[in-house]
Amino acid sequence: MSEILFSHSYFYRLDPKQWKNKMPFPPLGTLYAAALMREHGHGIDLFDTNLLQDASELPALIKFRKPKYFVVYDDGFNYLTKMCLTKMREACFQMIAIAKAAQVTVIVSSSDATDHFDLYLERGADYIIRGEGEMTLLDLITTLDAGEEPDRVAGIAYRRGFQTMLNGPRSVLHDLDALPIPAWDLVDMNSYKLVWLESGKPFTLNIATTRGCPYKCNWCAKPIYGNRYNSHSPRYIGEHIQFLRETFGVKRFWMCDDIFGLKPGWVREFGDELYRRKLNIRYYIQSRADLLLKENTIDELAASGLEEAWIGAESASQKILDAMDKGTKVSQIYEATRLLKARGIRVAFFLQFGYLGENLEDIEKTVSMVRELAPDNIGVSVSYPLPGTKFYEKVRDQLGEKANWRDSDDLDLMFKGSFKSKYYKRLQRFVHKEFRKAHGIRNLRTVASNPLRLSVRKFKSIAKLGYYIPGAYADTLLLKRMQDGRGV
Repeated sequence: MSEILFSHSYFYRLDPKQWKNKMPFPPLGTLYAAALMREHGHGIDLFDTNLLQDASELPALIKFRKPKYFVVYDDGFNYLTKMCLTKMREACFQMIAIAKAAQVTVIVSSSDATDHFDLYLERGADYIIRGEGEMTLLDLITTLDAGEEPDRVAGIAYRRGFQTMLNGPRSVLHDLDALPIPAWDLVDMNSYKLVWLESGKPFTLNIATTRGCPYKCNWCAKPIYGNRYNSHSPRYIGEHIQFLRETFGVKRFWMCDDIFGLKPGWVREFGDELYRRKLNIRYYIQSRADLLLKENTIDELAASGLEEAWIGAESASQKILDAMDKGTKVSQIYEATRLLKARGIRVAFFLQFGYLGENLEDIEKTVSMVRELAPDNIGVSVSYPLPGTKFYEKVRDQLGEKANWRDSDDLDLMFKGSFKSKYYKRLQRFVHKEFRKAHGIRNLRTVASNPLRLSVRKFKSIAKLGYYIPGAYADTLLLKRMQDGRGV
């Protein structure tokens, strides 16, 4: 069997915003693919780029391992890979060049390569896996090892002479439990733990219980797992968690599904599985306001150890939610927040500004929601045109040379919105100040009514009001000048 060196093209250090957070996650999708190939008898190793400065260590590893295949297999569960950040694309091109200089066959599986396969083939990649990759990779390497042409391998792009060949699509994997537990042994877990130690938060590992998303938000691309929804069984996830608990001592998990717990009864069965295995964990998720309001979902999530729910709120303007084909109501965001907080679950919002047709009234509604609901955390971005979406097609003709952000803190508006990029960058800072201000004021009222509830965290939050109140006011004046100056 062949020797395969796996890697991926996300470097946390090349994304200053994410590196500053000090909360890196191992490349889960890569580890799934590596485990499957090992199960089928191949030798595997991992060049994990997450914590590295660059790819300078790769030539020595290739020389030492002498792999037949170098597989750049991006972690499709990391939403940042879906954004196709150009710093990571350039890093991938560099690794392709290194592997090709060593005469190694290069295979690439990523969102960016799926959308722009010709770019990667031009840079020397031999094969591009388009979409979900494990079974395609197994089929491709089995075919190549047998000395056969890859014509029949579904789900790939490659060159034959000067012609790009696109084989037909591969059916998605429905039985996720058929996959082995990811190859966690390839990860230098102590290095991750040391970085997490700097964050001041408990060490956390990432798990995916599902693949895909059945909702049709028109700005959200799904190049890897598609517009579908398949899930692991609660038993598989329970076994996975038990393995990670016993092997690495981890007690906290990031459930990195696009949508967690959509399948009826799944969360309850998951809680039962944790109870049966005597696993007491904490975890956080991504979800939707409408989904959280179904039946006993919040109660079941709380019982199974949910610590925090990130809601794709996006906007507090119903007009904008409808334009996005979001399928949720503003009232549902308010109600889900109330119920989650009542059960002691932290609430976080993903917010998106700059969508087509958004005006000052829509923006103010969203800012007011942050002030009123005081979520425990927020992630603020501007609308980002991802290939393959209806939104991308609407603004495609407006995209110039820059069609991707350099890193996740770029925040350039790459199409003609209501305002210019500078406005939205200032708005992002303003919303974060309003968020901090809302918490400080709420904590001040709590302590004023009951001084015994004062804590170090609350004291710091109140003390910072001296910065956030004048800072938010100054931003208000600056944003007003931008509006009056027709930054429109």
